Amino acid sequence: AALQKLRGTSDLSAELEEILAEQAAVKGQRAKNPWELFQNPALRWPLVSIVVLSSAMQLCGNDSMYFYAAYVFQEAGIPQDKIPYVVIGTGSCELITSVTCNMIIDYAGRRPLLLGGYIFMAGWAIVFMVALSQQTQISWMPYLSMACIFAYILSFGIGPAGVTGVLPTEVFDQMSRPAAYMICGSLLWFNLFLVGTAFPFIVKSLAHFCYIPFLVVCVCTALYVWFFLPETKGKSFLEISEEFKKRNFKTKTHAGFYKGPEEIKTTTL
Repeated sequence: AALQKLRGTSDLSAELEEILAEQAAVKGQRAKNPWELFQNPALRWPLVSIVVLSSAMQLCGNDSMYFYAAYVFQEAGIPQDKIPYVVIGTGSCELITSVTCNMIIDYAGRRPLLLGGYIFMAGWAIVFMVALSQQTQISWMPYLSMACIFAYILSFGIGPAGVTGVLPTEVFDQMSRPAAYMICGSLLWFNLFLVGTAFPFIVKSLAHFCYIPFLVVCVCTALYVWFFLPETKGKSFLEISEEFKKRNFKTKTHAGFYKGPEEIKTTTL
């Protein structure tokens, strides 16, 4: 009844079948602790994926854009007393695009949104650094810098911000999800602290080219998504597990050989 109310339809046979199959696959198991995920070779690639994407959420430099926002807007000629409202506007853009991402994620797919977000962010980072370096020489460069700030934040919101939080639910089973989300949350806060602490020193060392480290993060994350992250759109957990199993190369677990979803399904049936 709760699912019918949530989905707005009475036809839930496919979803219920998936839930029951996953429940059968983990029957008799207990909820895992975070450190147990690191010890299980069968979870290596799902774990690596959420570690990479959760870390990239903060290390991509999106929050650092707000560091430059007031300076760029001032150089563009916006009155000093109006700048705080414009900065709020950039945050509103991130909120709107994150909501939009959640509306289109089931149509566009996870990988395209992540890839597009990080690729566009890498491109805007290059343009932003060039614009900053020429800001005092060319009169219209502050406006380009301002456009880059909005474009960077929009690219982040439409891809990484909306997709990253969904993935642990899709790539981990019911017994592993709480621990996976604990790892994700810890990485988000740790990397936010790391970027907030290191960014002033990065600016001091690299000046207008301070976004080079973030550019590298965006490019590397896009490459990881392209080569290693399977598409999870429209797939059950068991199907996604099969995709990751191909990357595990029949890795042994503590209980013996790793069982793929088809083997688990057959055993439980």
